[in-house]
Amino acid sequence: MNTSLKWIKDMVPGLSVSPQEYMDAMTLSGTKAEGYEAFDKDLERIVVGQIKQITPHPDADKLVVCQVDVGGSEPVQIVTGAPNVKEGQKVPVVLDGGRVAGGHDGTKTEGGIRIKKGKLRGVVSNGMMCSIEELGSDRDMFPDAPEEGIYIFPDSAPVGEDAVRQLGLDDVSVEYEITSNRVDCFSVIGIAREAAATFGLPFRPPVVQPTGNAEDVNAYIQVRVDDTALCPRYTARVVKNIKIAPSPEWMQRRLMAQGIRPINNIVDITNYVMEEYGQPMHAYDLDTIAGRQIIVRRAKKDEKFVTLDGQERVLDDTVLMICDAEKPVGIAGIMGGENSMITEHVTTMLFEAACFDGTNIRRSAKKIGMRTDASGKFEKGLDPNNAMDAMNRACQLIEELGAGEVVGGAVDIYPQKKEGKRIPFEPDQYNRLLGTDIAPETMLEYFAKIELGYDKTANEVLIPSWRQDLECRADLAEEVARFYGYDKIGTTLPSGEATTGKLSYKLRIEAVARDVAEYCGFSQGMVYSFESPKVFDKLLLPADSDLRKAVVIANPLGEDFSIMRTISLNGMLTSLATNYNRRNKDVRLYELGNIYLPKQLPLTELPQERMQFTLGMYGEGDFYTLKGVIEEFLQQAGMHKKPEYDPDAQKPFLHPGRQALICYDGKTLGYFGEVHPTVAANYSMKERVYVAVIDMPLIVELSSFDRKYTGIARFPAVTRDLSMVCPKQILAGDIEKIIEAKGGKNLESYRLFDIYEGNQIKIGYKSMAYSIVFRAPDRTLDEASVNEPVSRIIQALEEKGIELRK
Repeated sequence: MNTSLKWIKDMVPGLSVSPQEYMDAMTLSGTKAEGYEAFDKDLERIVVGQIKQITPHPDADKLVVCQVDVGGSEPVQIVTGAPNVKEGQKVPVVLDGGRVAGGHDGTKTEGGIRIKKGKLRGVVSNGMMCSIEELGSDRDMFPDAPEEGIYIFPDSAPVGEDAVRQLGLDDVSVEYEITSNRVDCFSVIGIAREAAATFGLPFRPPVVQPTGNAEDVNAYIQVRVDDTALCPRYTARVVKNIKIAPSPEWMQRRLMAQGIRPINNIVDITNYVMEEYGQPMHAYDLDTIAGRQIIVRRAKKDEKFVTLDGQERVLDDTVLMICDAEKPVGIAGIMGGENSMITEHVTTMLFEAACFDGTNIRRSAKKIGMRTDASGKFEKGLDPNNAMDAMNRACQLIEELGAGEVVGGAVDIYPQKKEGKRIPFEPDQYNRLLGTDIAPETMLEYFAKIELGYDKTANEVLIPSWRQDLECRADLAEEVARFYGYDKIGTTLPSGEATTGKLSYKLRIEAVARDVAEYCGFSQGMVYSFESPKVFDKLLLPADSDLRKAVVIANPLGEDFSIMRTISLNGMLTSLATNYNRRNKDVRLYELGNIYLPKQLPLTELPQERMQFTLGMYGEGDFYTLKGVIEEFLQQAGMHKKPEYDPDAQKPFLHPGRQALICYDGKTLGYFGEVHPTVAANYSMKERVYVAVIDMPLIVELSSFDRKYTGIARFPAVTRDLSMVCPKQILAGDIEKIIEAKGGKNLESYRLFDIYEGNQIKIGYKSMAYSIVFRAPDRTLDEASVNEPVSRIIQALEEKGIELRK
């Protein structure tokens, strides 16, 4: 996006800064300026002169000697070979010591060319008359310039005035990098609004006056929109008694500054309004519109259409067309047709300003291989409320320039008006996001600068429809930041646990899991979250198992990666099997990864993701080795109570007699055990395999890093060993619960140090021996202080059918 700085200054009175200052300030306020081009670069001491007398050169047939009035007391003598000089003409004259941008052939010279007084074939020449190319421009921008020779000013040009200013070259074109969400800034009005807010100056957009005679436009044209989704708004007005002529110089100069070649008043007005309002327009010769009817419809498949550039385009039914009662007359939002183009013979014209679906316009432009200035704007998604404003502005210019008579009224097909948005005004939240302390009143002043309203009763910011980029709290905070000044915002750390220089609590627990696993000889593995439905059969899961209810991937890599896993064992067993089949003898692996549990199928919301700590091993070690790793992890995670184990785990993929649930504080943390031999065989392993799965969200909930310091014991401990005979179905955990419950406050620890089943023990029973340690923190325990809790423990054991071994 480029704009003329003079055009911006016309809408922002009082803006008096250098181009570099303007660029810097606009960039800091969020409208990034990439660079600028000064049209008068390398142009110095160039004035409007009038040729008073021409005489032949005494020594050169192709040169003449001109006496030129440049506004001084005496005319200036200039020798020239230009073929188009005549007495009375007004021309640009470079005085002695001045500079031009380049040569008459259009080549530009860095730093320009210095013109000095000298002699041409013996005759003194005190300057030079210039072609438009020597002034750094060309005939595309100045179509009235001759192909050969010097540029001729109109008779109204004042002699002695700055020729650069007369040509409109005393301007700067600023280039911006506008993001696609700021559609409003793809216009001079939008940039000027930002400039006014940036520099704290008033914004003065064009004042549009009502136009039109007493007639009714509906008597001239009827419009029907068949696809309102692709054309949410269509406006049209009619102008009769058209007078094709060159547009005025001020308009030509502004278009040239935008890089647009002036053509005639009608075409120039449409281009001018497109640049000013960011709203593309199109003009049709109404006499070529069959039935005086406009129909907006989709093209027919393989329909052919010749555009203004003379090229035949083959269309399909996704392309939106502007048609009359018989034929297409334009491709909506891209280019008009050759069959309805404005010519010098036009008498009545139809003006169109519409809003089209941006995505459709972009796709259509790519399909037909043509991208225009209009399509480049439409594809951004224009504000439909801007269409009628642009239309009325164009009709106002028609009347001001005397280009025609505007018919009264307007066609406006706008079935569903686009309204602005409302966002709650939350100044405290904006300050939290930015790390600032800006007063709410100051924020509202910033919003008012960019025409955002405020509803005090509802405490809401009113967002106009043309600010499509403002959607939420963060967007409004950004508006505050850019006008407060990014350079004024101090360095602050975001609030939250992460700013203290440590990991979040969840990540710290995961780090503990890694440390414990690796300390115990496990290596970390990582597997895919995508799996095959065949996994459930390999793990012997029942047909009605909830674990079979998996999220199906819409575009899977293949059947083997077609669902999101609901259990982490397949990846672990696959990795163990790979190692086993490569003859690695002792393997220990762990994984921290998510499983995905849908709340219902088909999905109506995202599935629940739960991190699982999975351990797997074979070779050296057994069931109790893995149990020790689990208890070490729980201890390091600050879960100081002893976990309990429920052998009734009922996991079909684990050995029925060698599995258990891990329970803590009444909650099931996971499970562990030996893999069922059939499952191991399904993974081609002929060795005992042990796995454990722990649900990490529960660990995070129950764990703690709080530690209580206890000093080194000052008094000796007293140990008692109890050897007992108990039924086989009684678990060690049941005995330990009794020891804990009856051991009293001086119970320090206990340990199972022997378990035996054999000939010396009666059938159905087993022998278990515990070492129990008592210690008091403030004294040495006497015999009675130890015997009393031991007696309570023995009594409670006997009540459970457990006897002391004789």
